[in-house]
Formats: sequence, structure tokens, C-alpha cells
Amino acid sequence: MGETEIPGAAHLVLTDGVVHLEPEQAVFEAMLAGWERQQRTRFLSDEGTIAPRLSLVRRMAEFTNSYPWQWEPADGEDFIVHLRSSVRRKPIVVSTARSYEMSICLFMEYVTDSRYGWPAQCWDRFSVVPQQVFHEGNTIAHAADFEGGPGRRPLTYDEVQTLFDAADGRVEQIRKLGRKGSLTALRDAALLKTVYAYGLRRREARGLDLSDRRRAPKAAQYGQYGAWFVRWGKASKGSPPKRRTVLTVPEMDWIVDVLDHWVEEVRPLMKPGALTALWVSERAGRMSLRSINDAFEQVRQAAGLPVELDLHCLRHSYVTHLVEFDYPERFVSEQVGHRYASTTAIYTGVSDEYRTRLIRRALQSRDTLWKGAP
Repeated sequence: MGETEIPGAAHLVLTDGVVHLEPEQAVFEAMLAGWERQQRTRFLSDEGTIAPRLSLVRRMAEFTNSYPWQWEPADGEDFIVHLRSSVRRKPIVVSTARSYEMSICLFMEYVTDSRYGWPAQCWDRFSVVPQQVFHEGNTIAHAADFEGGPGRRPLTYDEVQTLFDAADGRVEQIRKLGRKGSLTALRDAALLKTVYAYGLRRREARGLDLSDRRRAPKAAQYGQYGAWFVRWGKASKGSPPKRRTVLTVPEMDWIVDVLDHWVEEVRPLMKPGALTALWVSERAGRMSLRSINDAFEQVRQAAGLPVELDLHCLRHSYVTHLVEFDYPERFVSEQVGHRYASTTAIYTGVSDEYRTRLIRRALQSRDTLWKGAP
């Protein structure tokens, strides 16, 4: 395959000899089509990676009211500043801004690479060539390992209990008022408890099927809920979703009764038919990612917890609480699907009580050694 035949080359997505009524828009659409093809050959995820990137480039074109070969560094800077502006309903956070900058950088690398033919096409058609809009001098520096908002943190044990009490309370409230929705409230309560009890990501919880239940030979008392086979773990770039088995830990074995009640008694009432999804929507389909977020937000509001807390905080809580239960670092990392222990450490926010207990244990150990010294 010659250089001009590589996937995403301009001549593969632009038809020669065709006169377009809107040549700028035609070339722009061809650029996006070529970039999509180039990314597909690298086995990147369509829904999770390619589609959001294409949408972002379109948003920048709409914001600047110009085309990529007309963009300058100032355009990229203005776009990011706009997205981070406090006048927006929901300004993007630093980590999101960096991700956006990287995506636009990748697109501009593609259209400025002579191997794909876009610089020549733009010069012949518009007498201008595209240029990179983000560089070391105008991108956000990566100064910290964790850049999430300070409001995102593990929940305390009391907050977890308050959240779950509020989830259960919504069920009773709906029943007393005689309103519809008690089944979905029961589902949401079971869902949130499962996310916490296994440290699941939102997508992982959504993707669970009944067939993903596993028996644990060393924990026969948990029956078919001794573990879950998670098939939709976070993927590395260019790789399929990672898979792992998450064991039920004794400190959270209350989840067994919760799941058994949901699967055997409540879920059938939602009439899922042949659907194998664990979490069923009101229309007998698999729950959407948005509806899972909504479930958490409604319960969080009912519990009176800070609005900065989101569903992912339950995963942070799981990691932190396993550490406080004295599980080995390696075990915790494997439970949550972290490749590196340093990633797990970012999720951990142990309580003052736990740290005090560690210090007390260390002092007792030291005193024992001193007493035994000659």
C-alpha cells in the first residue's frame, strides 16, 4: 500500500471532477470522514472515542464560524475559554478541557500531515493550508495526578447509609402517595447499592447481564452472587473493554439479599421478557447511562448530600473502604480493574479514624518491641 493509499487519504474520500455547490462544507465533511476512517483502522471505539471527537470538531467549527484550514491558535484558545466560562450552565473542568485540546490536536495532526493529502487539497482549492492550533505554549499544563473537582470524594460510612436510607425511603413514599414508580425506585435502590458493593463504573453496571453472576468456591454461602463477571471495563485506546471478576467481600455481603430480592421478585414485575440485562428500564429495555446518573442524582437530592457528589463517588468510596478494611493493595486494584496501584491510590481518601487506628497500632507495636528489648 503506497502512502497515498493509507486509510483517511484525501483522494479516498473526495471525488475528483465533482463541482460542489458548497466546496468548503464538502471538504470539511470529507476531512471528518477521512479522520473517522483513519481512526477505525486503529480499532478505536466508535461510540466511546470516534463519535465524541467528530462532534467536538463540529462544535469548534460552529463556534469559530470557520473551517479547519482557517483556524489559528487564537481560535482554539477562545473555544476552550468559552467552554470553561462561568456564564455557561455547566463549565467544563480542567481534565475535560485538556481532553478536548488533545482531540483537536489529533484532528489537526491528521489534516496537516502531508501523507493524507489535505494540505495540498486546501492549497489548491482555497490557497491556504491548515495549521496546528494547540501547542505547548497554549495548552493546559498537566501539573497534578488527579484533577477532578475537590467536591468529588469518597462518601463516609454515614453518608453511604444516608444515601441508601433515602433510596429505600423513596420507595415507601411513592407507595404511600399511591403514585406509579415504586418498581423503578426499588430498582434504583438496588442499583446504587450494587455500584457501591462492587466498586463499579457506570458503564460496567449498565452492561451486567444475569449470566454474569458467578459462584465463588470459597464462599458457597453467597450462592450465585459470590462474584460478578464484569465484561464492560474501561478499555485502553485501541483495545476492547477489559474484563475482570469482582468478588463479593464479607463486609458487603448484605448485597446478596438485595440482589436476590431484585432478581427473583422485583425484576420479573417489570416484564423484561427475554432481555438478559440485570437492570431493566420502564420500557423493558436495558437502562441507559443517563438514567443511571438520574437515579443517583434523585436519591442524592432526597438524602440532602452535597451536589458535587456524583455516581463515581460510590466507586471512590468502595476503594477507600476496602483499604480501611485492611485488604491488600493488590487485591483492591484487581477488584476495581486498575492496572497500576498508583491509580488506586488516587481513588483512596481514608478517614481520620482509620489513620488514628494505624498510628495506635504502630505505637502498640513499638511498645511491644521496646518491652522485649534487652
